[in-house]
Amino acid sequence: MIGMEILKPVVALAAWTMVMWVWMYATRIPAINALPKSDDPNADVGWTGAKLEGLIAPSIQWKAHNYNHLHEAPTVFYAVAIVLALIGQGDGVNLMIAWAYVGLRVVHSIFQSTVNKVAPRFALFALSSVALMALILHAAMAVFTA
Repeated sequence: MIGMEILKPVVALAAWTMVMWVWMYATRIPAINALPKSDDPNADVGWTGAKLEGLIAPSIQWKAHNYNHLHEAPTVFYAVAIVLALIGQGDGVNLMIAWAYVGLRVVHSIFQSTVNKVAPRFALFALSSVALMALILHAAMAVFTA
């Protein structure tokens, strides 16, 4: 079908989000298990990820932070990419921009989860945001001028 190619980067980013989920728990669960044990059987009742800040190494938490970030701006990407697919404009330049967005988000994930220097991480985020804005602009032009 015309314009459906953009669904490939959509699925790729969704799959990458699950890779980050696995990486997050593969590092977080051992870190939680290494915490000193409490005699209180309810010591961990009602915990959230925020409770772990300061209890486990920041480098472990970085994966969780990134996993959460993959549920923020990328949700807009999913929506706009599906709109572009539905209106038959999910190929050509829009497809290239979508793949650039996904690539930048993957690099951002790896960088945030390993090095986590704020300035370069923000640059990656900003570049991905520009790509997302371009997709939104293209979708808006197509939808509102149709």
